[in-house]
Amino acid sequence: MAEFFDVVDEQGKPTGERVERCVAHREDIRHRTAHVWVYRRKEQGFDVLLQKRSMQKDSFPGRYDTSSAGHIQAGEEPLPSAVRELFEELGISASEEELEVAGTFHIHYEKEFHGQMFRDNEFSFVYALEKDLDAASLHVQKEEVESAAWFDLEYVTEQCSLRNQTFCVPRQGLNVLRVYLGLPAREIVSFPEEK
Repeated sequence: MAEFFDVVDEQGKPTGERVERCVAHREDIRHRTAHVWVYRRKEQGFDVLLQKRSMQKDSFPGRYDTSSAGHIQAGEEPLPSAVRELFEELGISASEEELEVAGTFHIHYEKEFHGQMFRDNEFSFVYALEKDLDAASLHVQKEEVESAAWFDLEYVTEQCSLRNQTFCVPRQGLNVLRVYLGLPAREIVSFPEEK
């Protein structure tokens, strides 16, 4: 079944047009995504839960990414989409009231995966959820997610700055979370494919 997204303007507002997923990524059309960062406090700093993307993913297979992230379907709003994706991908049940708005960012890149050019032009709504849980006990969506693991936030920030290919965390999304948590935004070098 084909997925359809709302085409959005520079502020992430739907224009009234809709586009099929494959067309959006082939033709570089701006659409919306919802990201959820699951984090926990520790004695010094924070840990973030990252998902390891399935090797079948159409972009960045096998890399660690934001806790949960997914496209917002046409006609759907960001917050319900975030709640749905969190449950579908990681099996984490959360109410809309539990997710806190952290901010937004725009990501735009093109890169080849599986022998095909993939163009991403997303306006992303970012939410945060403080929850200490056992990553190994999560019920992950095997088509999307291989596993999940906790990482120190400063380590992830440093490794993204070093372009460690273990991670594909969007640098802007990482800084949205850092500012939300009261930490300074960090200069994180873009991956070569990011515009």
